[in-house]
Amino acid sequence: MQQSQLLRDKVLSALKEFASSIDSGSKVVADVSALIHVTDSLPLSSFDYWERVIRSEFASALRESTPPKWKVWSKPTGLVTWLDLISWDGYKREKALRALSGAAPNAFFFSLAVRRLNDWVPQVRKAAREKLPEIARSTDPECVVEALCVALSRWNSWGRIEKAEREVLLQIICEKEIARCLRSKLIFSASGPMPSLFSQLGRTPILDEAIEEIANSAIQPSVRAKAYRCLFERRIAWIEGRRWEWTDIRYGERKLVPVVSERQLEVETPLLELLKRSSEDGSSIVRRISAEILIRELDSLGAMARVLAEQFALDESPPVSERGDFALKKLEEAERASPS
Repeated sequence: MQQSQLLRDKVLSALKEFASSIDSGSKVVADVSALIHVTDSLPLSSFDYWERVIRSEFASALRESTPPKWKVWSKPTGLVTWLDLISWDGYKREKALRALSGAAPNAFFFSLAVRRLNDWVPQVRKAAREKLPEIARSTDPECVVEALCVALSRWNSWGRIEKAEREVLLQIICEKEIARCLRSKLIFSASGPMPSLFSQLGRTPILDEAIEEIANSAIQPSVRAKAYRCLFERRIAWIEGRRWEWTDIRYGERKLVPVVSERQLEVETPLLELLKRSSEDGSSIVRRISAEILIRELDSLGAMARVLAEQFALDESPPVSERGDFALKKLEEAERASPS
């Protein structure tokens, strides 16, 4: 709690410093260095909170400034800054998107621009669609990726984003350097919503040639498991959104259910090779998927089916060993049923 309050105090101090530096009569660019420094350490997982705090506190800081300075926030002809992206005024937000050029200072500021794709004003969303790719190309790919990881994990909850806005983000994802950073993020991140990110990135072809590397090398077991499942099933699936489904129309009861889309993958690695690799993975999450696929493919694996089934039956993880035992029983039933 104290650490959170300390961070908030630093943000408020930087906002006041930035507000006091804005004077269109004497400066071309306001001093945003302190604000950039403090927002570097803000967790993007709490972005909604910090956006509200900064919007409110910056408006207050400008009102406390001398008249020539606070007018910059409200007058359309004033100095345009990155914080205008979260102005209460939709005209101001649109103008900021169209006027700003060059790189976003950090991931936080790039996130401010990304979230305009879900803005409540259609003209602001249109400006974001037109300008965001240009901003992304100028910004450090690592900052873009950090912001995209949070946006992609949450965009299904954005109520105003439409297909056109989603296409803009997918276009940015496919930029060569950004795609490379995203693949590295999936492999080397020890925490965070990487499994859901993996699924959302599956909308594009940027993972296709790297799925085997992800399956073999990703730090998070759940990411390796997702990659192996995609290789086994030769498809990649993601949640497109959610829709209401009636559970009992007589009583007006309904629930939200996920809408799943998928894309086929061209996989050249032989099934047996994938099974051998996944069966030796250090995580039971991956081995369990391997055992599931073994059961499904028992008839096509010949003598190796029993070798793998026995290996799984001896696994220290109960969910894996149970599947191994089941596979052995199926093999024994098949042997008894076959003519001698």
